[in-house]
Amino acid sequence: MADFPFSSALVTGASSGIGEVLARRLAAAGVPVVVVARRADRLQAIADEFDGVEVLVADLLTMKGQRAVVARISDEERPIDLVVNNAGFGTNGDVHELDPDRLADEIELNVAALTRLSQAALAAMVPRGRGWLLNVSSVASFQPAPGLAVYAATKAYVTSLSESLHEEVKDHGVHVTALCPGLTKTEFQSVSNTEDYANDFPSIAWTSPDQVVDEALSSVIANRTLAVPGNQYKVMTAVANVTPRWLKRRASTLVQRG
Repeated sequence: MADFPFSSALVTGASSGIGEVLARRLAAAGVPVVVVARRADRLQAIADEFDGVEVLVADLLTMKGQRAVVARISDEERPIDLVVNNAGFGTNGDVHELDPDRLADEIELNVAALTRLSQAALAAMVPRGRGWLLNVSSVASFQPAPGLAVYAATKAYVTSLSESLHEEVKDHGVHVTALCPGLTKTEFQSVSNTEDYANDFPSIAWTSPDQVVDEALSSVIANRTLAVPGNQYKVMTAVANVTPRWLKRRASTLVQRG
């Protein structure tokens, strides 16, 4: 049983992948968790397994869903210590061939919903002088990603926003961290049409959801601005920071096209 400083948590995208593993980890440690997603059955399965799990079914692609989660975060009688913005998805392919409505939804979920929930979290936490905000980004945020162009762009926003928020609230007792995982085997591959990545990339390129969650929780507790799971991705992001942009574009294109 891990000893976490959070007395409560809320996790979006908790029905699968990193969000589910994180929610289960917190619940197993005795932290009351509000699990948020569209799939009620999967959330209820977590609630049935652990005490202290509250199910909040919400579609964050809708204003109704976003407002429901904001209301829960803002409830002063039931304060939330840790907010995890994990809900998001990607779309693989050349932009000119993709469904523009799907791309608009991707931006709405990855950017607009995350921003609204981040603002609500900080608005509640700063006056209390206590809180933790973990925004799930990606290593794709550090360089262009032809073939995942909109996804990489939304995650660049998430990383930049989180870095700015970290600086804004660091003197108020509130921690903000951007989690930037690399390739992690979850349902993301099927949703984003990147199942071929399992064959295209060697096993050394992959991290596990448990490894990602370990890095996420330790980093947000330590108030690190960025959390990059896996030594291979720590090296990659360090190199990306000193690589000319034209070279990053070219390298990303070669990786994507294989």
